[in-house]
Amino acid sequence: MKKVKMVCAGFGGQGVLSVGQLIAMMAMNKNYLVSWMPSYGPEMRGGTANCHVVIDEHDVGSPIISDGITHLLAMNQPALNKFLPRVISGGIIVANASMVKKDESRPDIQWVMVDFYQLAIEAGNQRTQNMAALGSLVRQLEGFSESDGFNIISEKFGDKNPEMVEVNQKAFTLAYRQS
Repeated sequence: MKKVKMVCAGFGGQGVLSVGQLIAMMAMNKNYLVSWMPSYGPEMRGGTANCHVVIDEHDVGSPIISDGITHLLAMNQPALNKFLPRVISGGIIVANASMVKKDESRPDIQWVMVDFYQLAIEAGNQRTQNMAALGSLVRQLEGFSESDGFNIISEKFGDKNPEMVEVNQKAFTLAYRQS
């Protein structure tokens, strides 16, 4: 597996920190070396939030990704604007199509535009947009499968919120299969 340097970014309350944490947990379950570093403004809900996830087969030197982003989750336009310049040529951007406009000036990037809001509504709860984002991201990661994502949702939320597991998994699956 190639080293993954991922940033998940959006407004506080959109669940980007949870998405990054779930990706990190999936990677740990596969015995990769992982770092997860959250960052959020003082506003928390409604302010900016992002996290850095580094996944590698070798030691991870720093949890902070200053450049060379291989994967970017952009849940809103400010997130894309902030991190787009740091995405490598050949990198992958998974973006919330209902809130992000594709930047045509970067044809060197693979764009995965998915309407997470619409998929969350189809799944039965608009609060599952981040699980749709997770599904789209997992689809783009080498060595990770739909069942890995399905299982990590159960592992993370099964005891705490069992009634939400099924709807979260549905949003995940809808996005995974569409991406």
